[in-house]
Amino acid sequence: MRIWIVNHYADPPDGLATRSFDIAKRMVEKGHPTTIFVCAFSHYHFRYVRKLGWRLWRDEDIEGVRYVWIAANSYHANDWRRVLNMVVFSTLAFISGLVRRERPEVVVGVSVHPLAALAGFYLARIRRARFFFEVTDLWPQTLIDFGLLSPEGRTARAMRRLERHLFRHAERIVMLWRHTDEYVKSQGISTSKILWVPHGVELERYEELEPYRGAPGRPFRIMFLGGFVASNSIDSILDAATVLARRGRGDIKFLLVGSGQERGRLMERARSLELDNVEFPPAVPKREVARTMAGADAFIYGLRDLPLYRFGISLNKLTDYLAAGRPIVFFGKSTYDPVKEAQAGFSVPPGDPEVLADAIERLVALTPVERMEMGERGRRYLLEHHNIPKLAERLLEVFEKEPVPA
Repeated sequence: MRIWIVNHYADPPDGLATRSFDIAKRMVEKGHPTTIFVCAFSHYHFRYVRKLGWRLWRDEDIEGVRYVWIAANSYHANDWRRVLNMVVFSTLAFISGLVRRERPEVVVGVSVHPLAALAGFYLARIRRARFFFEVTDLWPQTLIDFGLLSPEGRTARAMRRLERHLFRHAERIVMLWRHTDEYVKSQGISTSKILWVPHGVELERYEELEPYRGAPGRPFRIMFLGGFVASNSIDSILDAATVLARRGRGDIKFLLVGSGQERGRLMERARSLELDNVEFPPAVPKREVARTMAGADAFIYGLRDLPLYRFGISLNKLTDYLAAGRPIVFFGKSTYDPVKEAQAGFSVPPGDPEVLADAIERLVALTPVERMEMGERGRRYLLEHHNIPKLAERLLEVFEKEPVPA
């Protein structure tokens, strides 16, 4: 069975967003050739990760997975240039798939933005393949809840129609979000189409990670590792760092590791607040994550207080944190909270830096053995629910079944 995945932002194994690669590699190991159509310009680094020269696309074999690098314009902000990048990528991905000699049996369109998924839909229709719609972001609901779109505006209505079209014509809806029955049903689509395949982790990447000893020493190092984007609410971490500095907790340090549009502004804000307890190490590729994570005594992650998260978001970085076997402080209001379910740390509501600082102090006050037990519970939970081999098997079982009319 030949599988195609159209994912604008699918990083190779040395990148950050490796979900599509990790699953594709497992498919290849099972004897199913897999091709990923991806943009040569990285949204996570704002630079070209592959040079195409005069070509509109080129192929590359990466550990058995075929990557088709697609040309598109650069951008450095969420403006018209990014929209153009989406349009150019989706158009060229469609054309490049159209002229390829091999014919896929399965096409997965991934909706980091819906135009890429739409390109996948049309490729599946023309190449007579089965179409699966993978939903990583809910468009336009994400933009509406972030205040970037009016729910009654033309753009939102057009995107809603596009999303409904993809829901209707997909054989199955591959959801990363945990509780989307209500959302899908509101579009007039049967919830029986939903297949939950959340973010996962390849544990082999963490073999070099030093065993966690419960952090008996000081300073106690709390790490954020991820994208510096508005949805990650890193300002709230700075607010909590300010509270802890005011309380005289010089024994607690924050390491904020990553890249993204907000990084410069956040570093400037930390400087203006004179936060000596906050550092900003640079981003690291996925293959070096374990080495970086070894420097953490605990992890922190949070979300803004938005209605969007009632659908139970699947967080890529939380799975990395769980894999590291260290306790986690999570702030947010999501119907899916693996930290709370696994008892792998402390979960608190968003929007209150005093409460967040209290949770951090509670964690620091625990014994090393208690913190080790939190980390072990989190890793066991990961193996059960977010282990890439299990997730790939779940997806492959559906691909190998007889086609179901959309």
